[in-house]
Amino acid sequence: MISRRRLLVGTGSMIGAMALSTPAPAKASIGDGAHVPVLVIGTGYGGSVAALRLAQAGVDVHMVEMGMAWDTPGTDGKIFANTRTPDYRSFWLRTRTKQPISNFLGFPIDKNIPRYTGILDAEDFAGITVYQGRGVGGGSLVNGGMAVTPRREHFAAILPTVNPDEMYNVYYPRANAGLGVSNVDVDWWESTACYQYARVGRKHAQRSGFPFVLVPNVYDWDYMEREAAGAVPKSALAAEILYGNNYGKKTLQQTYLQRARATGRVTISPQHRVVSVAPAGGGRYTIMIEQIDTTGGTVATKAVTADRVFFAAGSVGTSKLLVKLKATGALPNLNNEVGKGWGDNGNVMCGRANHMWDPTGRLQSSMPTAGIDNWAAGGAFAEVAPLPTGIETYASFYLSITRTPHRAEFTWNPTAGRVDLSWQTAWKQASITMAKTIFDKINSREGTIYRTDLFGSNKIWGDHLTYHPLGGAVLGRATDNYGRLHGYPGLYVIDGSLIPGNTSVNPFVTITALAERNIEQIVRTDVDTVGA
Repeated sequence: MISRRRLLVGTGSMIGAMALSTPAPAKASIGDGAHVPVLVIGTGYGGSVAALRLAQAGVDVHMVEMGMAWDTPGTDGKIFANTRTPDYRSFWLRTRTKQPISNFLGFPIDKNIPRYTGILDAEDFAGITVYQGRGVGGGSLVNGGMAVTPRREHFAAILPTVNPDEMYNVYYPRANAGLGVSNVDVDWWESTACYQYARVGRKHAQRSGFPFVLVPNVYDWDYMEREAAGAVPKSALAAEILYGNNYGKKTLQQTYLQRARATGRVTISPQHRVVSVAPAGGGRYTIMIEQIDTTGGTVATKAVTADRVFFAAGSVGTSKLLVKLKATGALPNLNNEVGKGWGDNGNVMCGRANHMWDPTGRLQSSMPTAGIDNWAAGGAFAEVAPLPTGIETYASFYLSITRTPHRAEFTWNPTAGRVDLSWQTAWKQASITMAKTIFDKINSREGTIYRTDLFGSNKIWGDHLTYHPLGGAVLGRATDNYGRLHGYPGLYVIDGSLIPGNTSVNPFVTITALAERNIEQIVRTDVDTVGA
């Protein structure tokens, strides 16, 4: 046991030397009737951490992922589609795109596409659309890479049952190292054309008295500088963000998952969707899995058994599955906290129309680097986001994270045979009010106005969505304080559903750090019982 614990302690220095190539395809998919010591449902941040640390502790792990492997180029020679030209690779099982910015200069910009298991899921619930990554690597495939550690003074409100000392001294540093987080070269940032939009955002924020902060990212900054110099194929400077990034971004495929596969103990089955988990006797669990094709159709149904199961399908995926399993009798002993405590991280978007003397630049890097921090005074942190249209827009665009008090609940709808979410559209008004503490003041100081052409006709606020779903299986409520599900030894939650609705900043570093904390304890106390 001591040797296993030592394996967990070091984070290594592999990131600096790691190639950014896509890993080799996974081995053959899991077979009907197979038995595995550990099954991990999902390949996002929490699941990738769990797989790596368990493998390092000598445990064989199989991961199942609903989305594709994303290791094969399309007809254009690239794996991922460009944001400006969405195609069949862009959206999960839709026949028309549903982009977060639906209009531009008064014209709708969504278009018809073939139905395909694309990379971005815009999942509709009553009152809100939740954007999620689909594929090996989960949300890391489609986010902007902003790797923000929350201010320590905010942490008690984020995870009240977790010791902040251990998080800030051990697990946040471990997560940042494992993810390959780094800072942009400030001198280059100050002079490069592709961050002119961010410097305009800084000028306006500071003239209104708001703190403006540069934040880390998981992009390879050396690669971006070479993009700007024309020395390598463009990626962030070719507007690649919503539907994947072909070259420069360090997704989980190049960090945690690459290291997990290198142990020889981790295998992944893409295009496999878990539909049931139930006790199998002898302390094991039976997992029913549907293998799907690129149209979403089921091509095989498999029953496998596992000694331990880690739910890592993301806040929505894990919450929906657990709520269904409890309500339909597969896991009836789950407690009544399952499905509760879900939030949108206070997400709300807006754009501002700047003066002609404040151009934001035709070339904009798709990887954001900065934010306006008015959390203490107004309850909002605003990411200065790109608007990489390829033309000069004279516009500043923002994704705000706000201190929203509202939490929704997932519930089983037996008539429709689905899980519903109790989100109310009116709840977004609290987020808008907090965001306005920043942008009303900037508009007043600068003599500017809000853009009304981005989210529909004469609509200022993108209040219909979230990119940061959190909660639904809250730590210390639906689970114990390390993610063990109450009522079922051997079942664990290890993703963003553990976090009750809000992180004050972009959440993936916190999800990763919490997973590092939890899996270390699980390996320390439970690993000998999973066949290591």
